[in-house]
Amino acid sequence: MSKQSWELHRIAGEPFDIGRQLGELARPVFDAYMQQSAAWRDVQAWRGHAFVQQLRDAAHAHCPDQLAELDGMAAGLGWRPDDIFLWNCRGELVHNTPDGCTTFAAVRSGDTLIAHNEDGDPFLLGKGWLVDVQPKGKPGFVSFYYPGSLPGHTFAANRACLAQAINNLRIRRPVTGVPRMILARAVLDQSTLDEAVQLLRDTPRASGFHHTLGAAGDLRVFSVEATARRCSVERVEWMSGHANHMIHPGCEDEAQIVTDSSCDRQARVGVLRDQRGAQIDGDVLVDMLHDKTPTGLPIYRDDPHDPDGENTLATALFQLRDDGVALRVHAQRAVVFDTFIARTAA
Repeated sequence: MSKQSWELHRIAGEPFDIGRQLGELARPVFDAYMQQSAAWRDVQAWRGHAFVQQLRDAAHAHCPDQLAELDGMAAGLGWRPDDIFLWNCRGELVHNTPDGCTTFAAVRSGDTLIAHNEDGDPFLLGKGWLVDVQPKGKPGFVSFYYPGSLPGHTFAANRACLAQAINNLRIRRPVTGVPRMILARAVLDQSTLDEAVQLLRDTPRASGFHHTLGAAGDLRVFSVEATARRCSVERVEWMSGHANHMIHPGCEDEAQIVTDSSCDRQARVGVLRDQRGAQIDGDVLVDMLHDKTPTGLPIYRDDPHDPDGENTLATALFQLRDDGVALRVHAQRAVVFDTFIARTAA
């Protein structure tokens, strides 16, 4: 992977213009990416469907700025806005999408830690970007960016020092509401941890994501399963880990797909937490995310024949301190990005 792939791309302006710049950034690789994507082939079957219009109406009602970013992205990519909206609704329309991820969170006496493997289409190895997005009147944020997808559904920290890591949930029965990728992006416009949690609770949700949320100057970390039928919020008391299926109490009442990989990774999360939890620091969490268990399907995914069609594209570590957020990103185990977002006085 070239160093160039991990340069931070700065983007600013009104929502449509931000989207246009994101689209222009992705344009050189986007057509080839979509041509090889099985998920895109499946999503196209939903063109013109009434449910898709209902999703767009819900997004317009609750998240108009994020919808404008998507329309701008379509302009920058040279694609039809309806198709870019479809692509960003893939979790609602294709329930077994190739978006993986594993997240750990830990609470210590003076700070909190969030560590995250971003797993996705192996085609994107070396083709993702880090973006520094600065919308007018909003905190702005640094995020991993998939070509043609709203940033925010991966790992990100905003300049109000709110950090978010997202895990795919494969919800079988979506409903009319805000598509999950749009809602995850909207979280990054919030200024506090409580505002982010409230947004997830109050907004009608079309399908579901797992959000790990923390903030500088706040020793709370939340594990949130925000799904079509419920929003379960659990405070992390010591250390937690989450793969790609719902595990909070009450989840048995909502239909989901649990892949073999997600099941094995969740089980391994529990083993590693018990083995390593006494001496938790950032390096330990990153090491756990690089684990390749001798049995079952591993947390760190680099098999070109992975059964979910996913590989680990990047590993992120957030250290949420009183004075701000330190973010370190690894790719293929090497540190490729390191930054600090200072906390300003409220």
